[in-house]
Amino acid sequence: MFGIIGATIVYTVFLWWFSTGAILWLNRRPSVTYRLSLIAASLVAVAATWGLVASMTDPSPAGAVLAFTATIGLWGWHEISFLTGFVAGPQTRFCPPDARGWSRFRLAAATVIYHEIALVLTAGVIAAITWGQPNQIGLWAFAILLVSRLSAKFNLFLGVPNFTDEFFPDRLRYLSSYIRKGPVNALLPVSAVAGTLLAVLEARAALASTATAFHVVGYTLLCALTSLALIEHLFMVLPLQDAALWRWAMPAAPKGNNAS
Repeated sequence: MFGIIGATIVYTVFLWWFSTGAILWLNRRPSVTYRLSLIAASLVAVAATWGLVASMTDPSPAGAVLAFTATIGLWGWHEISFLTGFVAGPQTRFCPPDARGWSRFRLAAATVIYHEIALVLTAGVIAAITWGQPNQIGLWAFAILLVSRLSAKFNLFLGVPNFTDEFFPDRLRYLSSYIRKGPVNALLPVSAVAGTLLAVLEARAALASTATAFHVVGYTLLCALTSLALIEHLFMVLPLQDAALWRWAMPAAPKGNNAS
């Protein structure tokens, strides 16, 4: 069993690392390639949707891996559509220096609102398709990604000691003006504790004596994903550059990336 768990963790980490790097690499290409990248990502999303539908009635280890992988493919479409600027928000200007409180929050929300709506709608579609089916690993994986992303965005807005804007292309550089660098905000410990508790529950479910092979693999996938989200939150506190993990995918941005 521990061999299966170890292999599942390695697969999750590799898929997270490689898919993130691939998205960043595409994002660093000349802006004239963005439409082609989005078309390619859309084809992947179609295949991922098929994978979710095909796996939802398959409560086996292979079904769990297929559902999880399909979810990452769908999430990748959203990442590419956001980072290329096709699905972001109506607010595309830097935060005014005098913006405070509700005004700053409203402006910040307007920079990403279309992206957030698309994510919520996708989560709703996945829930509608897979609800009541024996394999819901894809749904829970997407939910973990969605909640973790919202948590990260709120924490960056409220203020964190460390962050990098290297992931933002030139056309989205204004987003960095809505990120506050400062002491640890009150939400970050709550996010860390909640994520840790969830990871512990997932680990216990995977290691339970009554767990089937499907549950071992499925809950290990979810636990590894939750743990990676916790690590991403940890990067907001520690003076470490998470961008170093994908340096291979982030050469100097080519000229012309400001084009719309």
